[in-house]
Amino acid sequence: MNFEKEISRRRTFGIISHPDAGKTTLTEKLLLFGGAIQEAGAVKSNKIKKSATSDFMEIERQRGISVATSVLAFIYKDKKINILDTPGHKDFAEDTFRTLTAVDSVIVVIDVAKGVEEQTEKLVEVCRMRNIPMIVFINKLDREGKDAFDLLDEVEQKLGLQVTPLSFPIGMGYDFKGIYNIYEKNINLFSGNSKQNIEETIAFDNIDSPELEKIIGEKAAISLRENLELVDGVYPPFEKEAYLNGKLQPVFFGSALNNFGVRELLDCFIEIAPAPRPKMAEERLVKANEKDFSGFVFKIHANMDPKHRDRLAFIKIVSGTFERNTPYLHVRNGKKLKFSSPNAFFAEKKEIVDISFPGDIVGLHDTGNFKIGDSLTSGEELHYKGIPSFSPEHFRYINNADPLKAKQLNKGIDQLMDEGVAQLFTLEMNNRKVIGTVGALQYEVIQYRLEHEYGAKCTYENLPVHKACWVEGNEKDEEFKEFKRVKQKFLARDKHNKLVFLADSQFSLQMTQQKYPNVKLHFTSEYE
Repeated sequence: MNFEKEISRRRTFGIISHPDAGKTTLTEKLLLFGGAIQEAGAVKSNKIKKSATSDFMEIERQRGISVATSVLAFIYKDKKINILDTPGHKDFAEDTFRTLTAVDSVIVVIDVAKGVEEQTEKLVEVCRMRNIPMIVFINKLDREGKDAFDLLDEVEQKLGLQVTPLSFPIGMGYDFKGIYNIYEKNINLFSGNSKQNIEETIAFDNIDSPELEKIIGEKAAISLRENLELVDGVYPPFEKEAYLNGKLQPVFFGSALNNFGVRELLDCFIEIAPAPRPKMAEERLVKANEKDFSGFVFKIHANMDPKHRDRLAFIKIVSGTFERNTPYLHVRNGKKLKFSSPNAFFAEKKEIVDISFPGDIVGLHDTGNFKIGDSLTSGEELHYKGIPSFSPEHFRYINNADPLKAKQLNKGIDQLMDEGVAQLFTLEMNNRKVIGTVGALQYEVIQYRLEHEYGAKCTYENLPVHKACWVEGNEKDEEFKEFKRVKQKFLARDKHNKLVFLADSQFSLQMTQQKYPNVKLHFTSEYE
């Protein structure tokens, strides 16, 4: 097996969007092209009771949202493609931020009618900070929506991107005729009845040919020629280098539900998207083609299969090859571990895999050794950066509703916190447990999973906390001692036993900072 060739075949990317822009549907259609599934079930339609293959938890089915990040892989034109489908719902933003540390590029999905929405802005900002290459897919063209040029302006202004269209719609909504593929110079016509299968395209070298009128009608032909001239005049030509450096973002138009414009996106994606990129560790920059294995845990998921209580740690391979039954160093514990059944994810199936390459995501069965952010290597001490915990927005006391099940409750809370579903704080004064989350919907998910996966019931009590701040101070310092004494009832410990200050309002936070200038307060846990 040619190691360099295997690396160059890999494409690992995430799909990000605001809820309901059609991310899960797009994921499904990509799997359809990869031959990984035979037909796609429309996620929202009640006629088809089958939910999207990438949404699997009951709460996701009830609400039609993706809660967990799923990993899906397929082969297309000899490229091995790994998709990380992320939750769009803002209550699960933290899971998405973490997933973005494991992708080499991103596809941003935007709804043609709603345009750029708030959640998309936040996620794109994270990608911009890390210079992740992005492709924009404007979805739902079979519905009435904003004008194509207005949308392109909005993407540039609101997301701060420099775009260049690589396909362009012919009409929209009722008049939607199809898509002109600027990248390949051909036309794909829309028949509107191909939700389940794959469309044919008509190749067109010359859009000035009179054949165009025959196919899409005179009015549409004239307007397409005008639009393409405008595109040519206004937007920069596509340059792969600029895209890879995060300086230029190609845009595609289509309708994922009707399987339209998806092939254009995929064909261009496998050509231009980056193979696995180097990643920064605290010690040095690690390149994909190094011989020694290294990788990091970006997600932990308990009970993927409700019949077996199992816990999988998802590892992104950064360099070298990961081989089954080979001992690797767990850097934080300083122990060697080996894995007899590493899982790879192929469409909706898990399979045991003997060897994996950079860019691949491997699921390792875990009995509680791993935490999010852990590194695994052939022996070198590497610490991968960039997987922070953010200060939660919501706080509640968690109480045990069934005294006989205290053990199950504690075990359940521990495992869910390891997954990074939420954060657990234990008050210094009375050891009461407080759960902090980014979004209120998380509490429902926790309650539901504690009951269904661990047989434990819990109740919540509101706790008026404005922000949790990680505290950095010198134990010998008098000011720090006074801070700890005065603020004693607002102090807690997080899971890693770091000291946390739970400020009850913005005002008390400012007062505390003024009164104790030498005590540093941080809004993310990654401050060392």
